[in-house]
Amino acid sequence: MVSGWLLSALAAGYLALLFAIAFFGDTWRVYPLNTRLRPVIYSLALGVYCTTWTFFGAVGTAVREGWAFLPIYLGPALLFLLGAPYLARLIEVARARNITSIADFISSRFGKSPSLAALVSLIALLAAVPYLALQYKAVAASIDVLTGVPASGSPWHFDTALAVALVMALFAALFGTRRVAASEHHEGLMLAIAFESLVKLCAFVAVGVYAWRSLGPAPRGIAQSLAAVHGSVDANFVATTLLAAAAVVCLPRQFQVAVVECAEPADVRRARWLFPLYVALFSVCVMPIAALGVASGLAEHGQPDTLVLTVPMATGAPWLALLAFLGGLSAATAMVIVASLALATMVTHDLIVPALWRTRLVRSVDLGGRILWLRRVAIFALALLAYGYHRSVGAPTSLASIGLLAFAAVAQFVPGIVAALWWRDATRDGVFWGLLAGFVVWIYTLMVPGVLGPASALLAHGPFGVEWLRPQALFGITSLGPVSQGALWALVANVAVLLAISLRRGTTLQERMAAKAFTAPLAAAAIRGGSHARVGDLEALAARIVGPAAARRMLAEHAERAQRPPPRAGDAADRALLQHVERELAGSVGASTARVLLTHALRRRGLEVDEVAELLDETSQELRFSRQLLQATMENVAQGISVVDADMKLVAWNRRYTQMFDYPDGFIYVGRDAAELIRWNALRGECGPGDAAEHVRKRLAYMRSGSAYVIQRERQNGRVYEIRGQPLPGGGYVTTYTDITEY
Repeated sequence: MVSGWLLSALAAGYLALLFAIAFFGDTWRVYPLNTRLRPVIYSLALGVYCTTWTFFGAVGTAVREGWAFLPIYLGPALLFLLGAPYLARLIEVARARNITSIADFISSRFGKSPSLAALVSLIALLAAVPYLALQYKAVAASIDVLTGVPASGSPWHFDTALAVALVMALFAALFGTRRVAASEHHEGLMLAIAFESLVKLCAFVAVGVYAWRSLGPAPRGIAQSLAAVHGSVDANFVATTLLAAAAVVCLPRQFQVAVVECAEPADVRRARWLFPLYVALFSVCVMPIAALGVASGLAEHGQPDTLVLTVPMATGAPWLALLAFLGGLSAATAMVIVASLALATMVTHDLIVPALWRTRLVRSVDLGGRILWLRRVAIFALALLAYGYHRSVGAPTSLASIGLLAFAAVAQFVPGIVAALWWRDATRDGVFWGLLAGFVVWIYTLMVPGVLGPASALLAHGPFGVEWLRPQALFGITSLGPVSQGALWALVANVAVLLAISLRRGTTLQERMAAKAFTAPLAAAAIRGGSHARVGDLEALAARIVGPAAARRMLAEHAERAQRPPPRAGDAADRALLQHVERELAGSVGASTARVLLTHALRRRGLEVDEVAELLDETSQELRFSRQLLQATMENVAQGISVVDADMKLVAWNRRYTQMFDYPDGFIYVGRDAAELIRWNALRGECGPGDAAEHVRKRLAYMRSGSAYVIQRERQNGRVYEIRGQPLPGGGYVTTYTDITEY
């Protein structure tokens, strides 16, 4: 047996080393700046997928069910091998929209809906609770195995799992909540997670090689012995493979590493081969460890999920058991840190802060400091909630069964992500109610049976004695395993509701504009390349919004972070500076408005008519100083713009509009009847031949019908205008006039 003090010292030293690596990564920024190492670090960081389930639980699954362990490795590998282009597109869209979490991604596509973001965060939270409990259970079990002191039956204040939960929460709080800005990359975190992926891979491979050599001539029968336990590929095998493929993107920690922290979408090309190789090495080593556990009798008399530790201990290799302990600790720590960071951000931004904001409890100058503390409190609350779940599950539960619960829950995000990227007609209501329907079915078919236990009357006879509604045998289907069946019915409900509501209701203008940005990522990310903006342009634009002093400080902070001299006004603004200014302005005017201002004001080109409509909609509903920002933005475009309300009264215009049509002084004012403007132009011959009254009637009828149009018209003075009209949500009409004579 190993001394508990030795394990504690080993764990403390290892965690201190991780913190040192993270500090080094933050200081020297090895991950984003070293272009040779960056794809390798990114690929290794994706190994955060391999938690204690894959480190300890896969061997236990191989002992109990044979080849059933393979899908958790096969699914992610197939996704990267076959779906890397789609993942790269997801990353590009997320970068273009400054996405900070999976909840932010789905809600941003559908009108930045707070209710949709809250629902995604809630589902992710409930999925993470059993998964975090899995980590605590596995590490606590490994300590019990190595020390020989079982903690089962001990009071909660002496439970090893509680100590593990609190220590990991403390480390996650120190590690992941050092910055307020959730959109900034965590360079040190990525380097530390990549290091942990190497540690757990080396430890697992070492145990696998040791088991292979210890088997002697037995390896030739490994495959046959595993196949005899469970048979071959079946429907459950396929279902679990698909769930694992979804989880490698939809789990909050995986989305954080694979999408939010990705420094360059091109790194996915290297990860397409490195990450499948990584999980393949894990899967190959499972078989000899399981075979040696069965051959030695350890699997029969002990807990199969701890064979990675008991095999070297029982065969006289305690040093290897300590290495395996470090590997399991690495698997748990990496998952807890990244998952806690991602979940704390989602819970704080989408659940806590909106509620506190309505009660005016966070409207203070030091809002950033309060948000940091809210994230830290959220991390500890998650740890205690997961520990409570661990204590409440009385019967011993395999690591695989706990992990599959989380996989089935986050698989509900797949329809929303697919609709966000590839279906323009998807609606916010369709995604929201579809997600809610799938979530309810997941609770009923998977969570409720785990809480009630196998002896429950609900599981045996169904609600009110209706047996075809039994949670684990819905509609009398029992051919699939409980998890596969629950996940299937949840996805069926999700997709059915999404399709039904979206097809019946139709999309709004705001949803169509968001769809355009998400389904055409290169156009949405135009600011990332091709800009000829100068530093002086950026400073002038920022000064009009945040003030001259704040604008100068914004540029100085970027230069200091990049370890460069302060830029001059005539210098070209690179992509990093554009992103920095956009991120800072988004804190004042919102992310989408900051993008509009930078893209169009700096590149000196006009606004598309739908972008004008989007700006007007966002300005009227979201921005604190809407009228001033709207007017400043409209005056900085080369087009004439006019807006009428549902009663066909003029409500907004810019100076260019009055200049283009030579309106007399005092002729244009808020509330002016659009019919008078049309009549004035018609009498001057600007609307073509025909009676002026007929021109007025036709134009008003067209605008009231809500029809969009694009026409080109030559004026009396020889200038040629392109005129675009677009209806506004709730009535009204926006029209832009572009002088295209020179083209």
